[in-house]
Amino acid sequence: MLKPFAVLIALIVISAALVPAASAQTYPSDKNVKAFSAAANFMSLPGYLRYLVHQRTGQWLTVLEAGRVVEQQ
Repeated sequence: MLKPFAVLIALIVISAALVPAASAQTYPSDKNVKAFSAAANFMSLPGYLRYLVHQRTGQWLTVLEAGRVVEQQ
């Protein structure tokens, strides 16, 4: 009983470790968008980036990761 559970946990950990981290180049650019403008749907730039990524991939970026990407752009 314990062995299948341990194997399942090991597979989850291994699969999570193998997922490549996305570079900033793969995120949509928001260079020409001003924060809290109509072009950004009245959102902050990290919030707008999170929204765009969610619309394209169905996954949410963390607030910290979105902030880091906005600073890099």
